[in-house]
Amino acid sequence: MTENAAASVGALVTGAEIARLAGVTRAAVSNWRRRYDDFPAPGGGAANSPLFSLVEVQAWLDKQRKGQEISPEVELWQALRAVYGEQLVAGLAEVAAALAGDPPPGLPDAVMDRVRRLARSEAPVDLVNGLTERFVDSARRAGSDQVTPERIVRAVSHFAPELPAEATVFDPACGIGLLFLAVASGTDARCCGQESDADSARFAQLRADLLECGRVTVVEGDSLRADAWPDLRADLVVCDPPAGVTEWGREELLLDARWELGTPSKAEGELAWLQHAYAHTVPGGHVLMVMPASVAYRKAGRRIRAELVRRGILRQVVALPPGVATSHSLPVHIWCLRRPPGTGAGNGDARQAVRMVDLTGNSPDCGLDPRPDQVAEVPLIELLDDTVDLTPGTHLRPRHHDFPEEYAALREEVEKRITRLVARLPGLAEGGEPGSLDGATTSIADLARAGLVDYEDSEPVSASDQLDTDYLQGFLRSSANTRRSTSASGTHRLDTRGARLPRMGIDEQRRYGSAFRSLSAFEQDAREIGELSRQLADLARDGLATGGLVPED
Repeated sequence: MTENAAASVGALVTGAEIARLAGVTRAAVSNWRRRYDDFPAPGGGAANSPLFSLVEVQAWLDKQRKGQEISPEVELWQALRAVYGEQLVAGLAEVAAALAGDPPPGLPDAVMDRVRRLARSEAPVDLVNGLTERFVDSARRAGSDQVTPERIVRAVSHFAPELPAEATVFDPACGIGLLFLAVASGTDARCCGQESDADSARFAQLRADLLECGRVTVVEGDSLRADAWPDLRADLVVCDPPAGVTEWGREELLLDARWELGTPSKAEGELAWLQHAYAHTVPGGHVLMVMPASVAYRKAGRRIRAELVRRGILRQVVALPPGVATSHSLPVHIWCLRRPPGTGAGNGDARQAVRMVDLTGNSPDCGLDPRPDQVAEVPLIELLDDTVDLTPGTHLRPRHHDFPEEYAALREEVEKRITRLVARLPGLAEGGEPGSLDGATTSIADLARAGLVDYEDSEPVSASDQLDTDYLQGFLRSSANTRRSTSASGTHRLDTRGARLPRMGIDEQRRYGSAFRSLSAFEQDAREIGELSRQLADLARDGLATGGLVPED
């Protein structure tokens, strides 16, 4: 699509954003694209990640009234949240069991009735995938580390080696099974998992059964203290271990045979998980570990890091962009290990360098193939110093810029974005006196009691065709409601008892909702321009300071 065509489309949204707008899952949006010939065509993006015109999507949703009605799947999700609260995984496991034909006797009627109704129109696999997707998105919004984030799953899958025929994949801390099922997707691999949380382990197994992954076995238990797979040797072990846990069982495991590279300290639980994973590999087998960036340089882990390097086990360290993790904005690393194929030291596969990949300057949603300046082959001898720092950025030389070309390209992009930014602003005319809408108002609490408002992951959304969600969200973000939603300590907290909306008919609501949508698009563009402007200023400053750029006459 040309630049002019892209500009004419206006704000573009992803399938995930359409799903949030309509209160459904991405699977439902995919079904709409297949079922309805009049669903808007992509206006940008790639084949596997299309973008759609927000204006066209909103018009289509309004026409279908899908943005104003609660879908049966949302009703099921809300019923699960009401019944199970913080134990949603237990509810998901119960639903998965019901879909598998073995409904638990304790499943509440409010949930079971909705499951039966949905099962008449949706395949069980689509329904369980939709609920899983909603659960993962809920964990992401809450900043929870309960599940492995989608971006990390994508990164581990990207850097995983090609699996041999009849391969075995193992995940010793598999959660609900997202990581090892993604890595083994499209193969006939045998998948084995262990998870300490009983509900997560049960749901992982049931979901795999519904997906018809015939060679998947997930067991419950603490992998470090009670290894359920002592004799298992896998071609690939993937693991996103618990981070920052000091009570991992060091005292009772001091003499454990798994500590081949050294006994981890109490503060280095991640290195205990790494050695546990390595102990479960066949000769030539691989390990991909998701690690906090601090494990690469902490003093307590220096000896184990040195052994990984000295023995040629560590093959690659990838520093992922900030933001790929859910619960924090710090960089996360992927450590790639390989057990030497032979039994002796001279096995013909000795490594002389570790590949360091630094993607920390990229957007978390960018591609994962590094540029040449983001990769370095670091000789082992350079790593084996007093610190054994395995942070990729420490070993990469500063990037050599083509300052004139990069400055011209960035400047052109900023100019284009600024020109388009003005078009994002809605047309607004003079109204009445400030406060003229304060007269006839309704509280969010009253709307909720009347059944017009529901909550999707703590976010109020319309539950009726008499209430426009964008109108609702726009007024909730007004300064008056923000003040009502701020505690005396200055903490922002949505107060459904205090927030109020002016009373309007649905047509007037949609007029205001359209303006609020345009303002949201304007704010998003402004944020992106701010980041581009920062990059442009940094590049220009460095270019002037190094001589790569000079002031024009």
